[in-house]
Amino acid sequence: MEKTSLHGMWSSRMAFILAATGSAVGLGNIWRFPYLASDNGGGAFVLVYLACIFFVGLPVLIAEILIGRHGRRSPITTLASITRETGVSKGWTGIGWIGIVAGVLILSFYSVVGGWTLRYGWLYLAQLFGGAHITDPGAVFTSMLANPAELLFWHALFMGATVGVVALGVEKGLERAVRFLMPALFLTLLLLVLYGATTGHLGQAAAWLFRPDWSKVDAGVFVAAMGQAFFTLSLGMCAMMTYGAYLPGNVSIPRTVAIVAVCDTTVALMAGLAIFPIVIAFGISPEGGGPGLIFTSLPLAFEVMTGGIVYGLAFFALLFVAAWTSSISLLEPATAYLVERGRSRKGAAILMALLCWALGLLTVFSFNLLSHVRLLDRDLMGLIELVANDIMLPVGGLLIALFAGWVLKDNILREQLAGIPAWGFALWRWLLRVLCPLLVAAVLINALL
Repeated sequence: MEKTSLHGMWSSRMAFILAATGSAVGLGNIWRFPYLASDNGGGAFVLVYLACIFFVGLPVLIAEILIGRHGRRSPITTLASITRETGVSKGWTGIGWIGIVAGVLILSFYSVVGGWTLRYGWLYLAQLFGGAHITDPGAVFTSMLANPAELLFWHALFMGATVGVVALGVEKGLERAVRFLMPALFLTLLLLVLYGATTGHLGQAAAWLFRPDWSKVDAGVFVAAMGQAFFTLSLGMCAMMTYGAYLPGNVSIPRTVAIVAVCDTTVALMAGLAIFPIVIAFGISPEGGGPGLIFTSLPLAFEVMTGGIVYGLAFFALLFVAAWTSSISLLEPATAYLVERGRSRKGAAILMALLCWALGLLTVFSFNLLSHVRLLDRDLMGLIELVANDIMLPVGGLLIALFAGWVLKDNILREQLAGIPAWGFALWRWLLRVLCPLLVAAVLINALL
């Protein structure tokens, strides 16, 4: 008899696809991927990235989801159950702990940045009703970072939006949210791409992103592409393992995972086609990307372009939705675990949200009151990113590959991957056992050097 999840189930494959895509699509898709592509060979980088998605991202994502669906519980409880079932070391349960702790740390600073999107969205909404224009975006951004009270307010508001969804559960909270938010995200992004085409620079933007420049491709580009492929799919933080626990048993995991990967990559490419025409049209330097371009350079263009206020509002609404859907998936694994330990879902969600909000104070104060504190040549936010993003996620992904590839019994794998052809199963298992561990280890070593 198939196990059932006490947390609820996705009503359909489409519901899972929307939720998993929402988890994968985040702020990094909107600004990080386009700049990695443009700075690392354009189309050459895209091809390398797609290869990394196929040979690394998809195998690990399939493994993470099938582990979750077999256990039907939170990552920690699922792995504890599987270790008892298979008679292997309980130490493998550490994968769940690594993923949940990493998710909490990431959400602590992700919520602060998510609050920035709310702040800027509010500024553009106010302009529609006669509010002050952003004539000096650099000063506005610097002033926001220097004001801990302002950062705390928007950080709390973003976390409140996140916990409000998670507290309602799988069907009433997560599924209802993604059924609205993901179509809204795709529609908004499409409208921004169409607007970018009106600048007359869509062709140049496409060339910037897709024209191969193989002279820029070296070992560092391969590591960057593999890292982007790995992190954009939310691997290693057990969010996908948790979502997999709610996936109906009659849904094909490989086919569904392929759709999620296509949607995630499509968003990244569309983001480049939405941003770069504006960048080119107004002579803005894309060098460095990141917060400097999103929160200071682009607002300069919004001030002078036709319909710039509406475009700015739509753009930051897009960023907010991308951040929101990802933050929901970050909060869910820890919440599910506390529910299994006897807490109510609402109480568990609020408790974990308060913990993440409190840890986020380190990020908030790293821009002002504690800006002088540096460890390992990083500020506090950078240190948290190093530990969670650059170390814990690769370690978690590496362990997931090894656990599914070498430890899980063959009958469990074949049950969860029923319908996959023999050659496909053999290829997936070889990638998981050999290639994935080698490449993920390379990313981890690169982060530590």
